[in-house]
Amino acid sequence: MSNTATDTIVAPATVPGTGAISIIRVSGPDCFRFADAVIQLRRGSISECDGYSIHYGEVPGLDDVLVSVFRAPHSYTGEDSVEISFHASRYIADELVRRLLAAGCRLAGPGEFTRRAFMNGKMDLAQAEAVADLIASTTAASHRVAYNQLRGGFSNELALLRSELVEMTSLLELELDFSEEEVEFADRSRLVALIDKTRAHVTSLADTFKYGNAIRNGVPVAIVGATNVGKSTLLNALVGEDRALVSDIAGTTRDTVEEVINLDGIPFRFIDTAGIRETAETVEKMGIERTFRKISEAEIVIGMLDVTEQDSTIKSNLELMVSKVDLGTQKLVVCLNKVDKASELVVNKNVNTINNFVASLDKEVIVVKLAAKAGLGLSELRATLSRLESHLIPNADSTFVTNIRHYESLRNTASSLVDARQALTSGIPADLVAEDLRRAIASLNQILGTDLIDPESLLQNIFRNHCIGK
Repeated sequence: MSNTATDTIVAPATVPGTGAISIIRVSGPDCFRFADAVIQLRRGSISECDGYSIHYGEVPGLDDVLVSVFRAPHSYTGEDSVEISFHASRYIADELVRRLLAAGCRLAGPGEFTRRAFMNGKMDLAQAEAVADLIASTTAASHRVAYNQLRGGFSNELALLRSELVEMTSLLELELDFSEEEVEFADRSRLVALIDKTRAHVTSLADTFKYGNAIRNGVPVAIVGATNVGKSTLLNALVGEDRALVSDIAGTTRDTVEEVINLDGIPFRFIDTAGIRETAETVEKMGIERTFRKISEAEIVIGMLDVTEQDSTIKSNLELMVSKVDLGTQKLVVCLNKVDKASELVVNKNVNTINNFVASLDKEVIVVKLAAKAGLGLSELRATLSRLESHLIPNADSTFVTNIRHYESLRNTASSLVDARQALTSGIPADLVAEDLRRAIASLNQILGTDLIDPESLLQNIFRNHCIGK
C-alpha cells in the first residue's frame, strides 16, 4: 500500500444505497484543490474555508452536496481533509469518486485513512486496531471494550508499564558506562520487586484474553445430547428462525451449526452439535467426534435430556455428558426438554433423578425445565446464561484483551521478564539483564507500534482488514 505524504486519497466512508445520505472522504495535501475542481460552493472556494466548517455546494450535473472541511492537524488523519455528504445513490457515489480520481486523487487502500492517523501520531497501533472492532461491535459489551481501547484505556496501561521497563533498563545500562568503578545505580532488590509487579500486571492483562475473545466473538455455548432430544429445536427457538434442520430422523444433524445471539448485551455463540449415540455410519460418526471437540472448546455446555425417555436412559445420557465436561473450568446447564409431553409426576421424578446425580458432583450444575418447541422455559434459560456470564459486561474503565496479536505480545513480555528476574537473582552481568528487559520492551512496542524495527509487514497485515473508507 502506497502511503506517501504527497498522495491525496479518496474513498466512500459509508455504503452507498443503504440510507438517505452517503459520505466520501478525501485526505491529503491537495484535497482542497482537488475538491474545488469537482465541487462548486455557493460562495467562495473550499481552499479558502476555515477548518471545522460545513459548506453547501454542487457537483455540476450530479447532486447538491455538503462539504465538511478539516485542516491539519485537526482531522481524523492529521492531514487536510474534506468529507462530502450527498444523496445515497450508488451511481452518484461512483461518479463523484471517478471525478475526484480524474482531478488527481488516488483511491485509498484498505484502512489507509486509519493508517495515516497512526503514522501522523493521532493514535497508536492498539487504538488504530480498535477502530475496526468498534465498527464491528454488535453488543453493548463489545462496543464498550472497543470504545475504551479507542479512547486509550489499554494503551495508557501499556505505556505506564513500558516507562517502568525503560527506567529499569536505563539504570542497568548506566552501570555499563561505569563498569570499571563497579558502581550500582540500580538497587537489585528494588528491581526484582519492580519486575515482579510488572510481570503480574502483564500476566493479568493477558489472562483477560479469554473473556475479551468471548466478548468479541461470542461466548461459545455447545448444545449437546442424544439424538432427537431437541437440540436443533432449541437453537431455532433461541434464534427465532429455522437455522438448523429439524426432523424425527435420528442423526439429522451431521455437522455443527453456529449462530451468535445477543442476550442482555453479551454475545453468545450457540453451537448445535450432532447427537451423541453409538453408530456405524461414517459421516455421522465424524459428526459425533466433532461434537466432543466442540464440548471441550465451549465455555458453557447445554446438556439436553428428553423427559419422555426412561429415567435410566436419562441418567446414562447425563453421565455421558458430564464425563465430557470439565466442571472445573466449564459451566454445565442441564435442560430437561419436552416437559409439555409428560405428566407433572414424571417431570418431577426425572428432575429429582437429575438433581440427586448433580448433587454428587460437588460442582454447580443448573437444571432448567424446557419445552423448546412450545417456547416454554426459554426466558429462564436466557436469564441463566446471562447471569453466568454477567462478569463480561465491562464498566467504562475495564480493560479486556480481545486481539490475539496483543495476547501473544503480552505473553512474550511476561516470558522476557521471567528471564530478566532469573538473570538478576543469579548474578548475571547487568548487560545481559538489560537485554532481557529490552526484549520485554520490544514486545510491548509491537502492540503500541512504537519504535518498530520492521513496521511495514506488521502494518500491512493489520490495516488490510480495515474498511476501505477507514
